[in-house]
Amino acid sequence: MNIVERAIAFVCQVLLWISTSVIFVILTLNTVLRYATGASLQWANEVPELLFPWLVMAGVVLAAQHGAHITTSFLVDKLSGTARRFLSAVGWSVVAGLYATLAVATWRMLEIVHDEKSPILQIPGSFTYACVMTGMALLSMLALISAWHACTRKSEVLANTDPAPVHW
Repeated sequence: MNIVERAIAFVCQVLLWISTSVIFVILTLNTVLRYATGASLQWANEVPELLFPWLVMAGVVLAAQHGAHITTSFLVDKLSGTARRFLSAVGWSVVAGLYATLAVATWRMLEIVHDEKSPILQIPGSFTYACVMTGMALLSMLALISAWHACTRKSEVLANTDPAPVHW
């Protein structure tokens, strides 16, 4: 893994830990308050709703980085040598372009959704849209790295014809 891939993994792992911990603490605290006093924190429902998309997107990026997403590689697996590297590089380049397009489209929507506010905390809707934009940008970067690896790593890419392991 190069420094960019390690940085992406680190950021996503930190996001996963923070969002999971905050969601758990808030939901636990709110549940205890509800059973102990019959009342709950009004804002306690909003915070998990705002953090959950960040948790999911961080997980999506990490899964993509580890090859744990569903792939259709039957055509590439049938090829060997230069044809395999070329098709992999083209495929990853197209994927990178599509993710980048989604990131740009989300960027253009941020101003529109910024006016939407959460009812209690008044957090702009752009907060959750930013997670989609960030995730798409990171996925695009990972796809570009994969395209580069397909072009430059000859023996180790071609030698590995086994499907990626499935992580449950």
